[in-house]
Amino acid sequence: MLSFALLTWAGARISFPLPFTPVPGSLQTLVVLLSGALLGAGAGAASQSAYLLMGLSGLPVFALPGSGPAYFLGPTAGYLLGFVACAYVTGSALRRSKGLGLPGVLLSFGAGSAILYLCGVSWLTVYMAGDVGRAFKAGVAPFVLFDLAKMVIAAAIYFGWERFRRAVTAWRSATIR
Repeated sequence: MLSFALLTWAGARISFPLPFTPVPGSLQTLVVLLSGALLGAGAGAASQSAYLLMGLSGLPVFALPGSGPAYFLGPTAGYLLGFVACAYVTGSALRRSKGLGLPGVLLSFGAGSAILYLCGVSWLTVYMAGDVGRAFKAGVAPFVLFDLAKMVIAAAIYFGWERFRRAVTAWRSATIR
């Protein structure tokens, strides 16, 4: 669980500012999706809660400079809080869609991403004095293609991990006999 909190921190370090939005592009959401998928809903959400607590305590774990309680008044606060919901929804949806293969995995990642956008844009709307259109243009539109690519990468990592896990399980079963 702590490993995914630290991986989210690493994902924040791989970020790039965009001139037309206060929200940077980063690899954090890739890790958030994988935390829900690989750890499950509860542990995935807990890993993201641990990440937020690291930032709340003053550690510089976020994509933009700063940390501590005041950071949660900035433009990315909704997305950060949405990490917990995203991991939970992704893990829950994936558990329900296991038999659907790739479409089920992508739908699960899409559901998690939709919740993340909802949380992020909700706060960004408040931050931008109630202008939903401006918040959508700044907080969703620039990121949709990038986030779709991250969902595909997360699906590939998920299937690779599942294949590895099954191979290890089969190997252990074979060596125990």
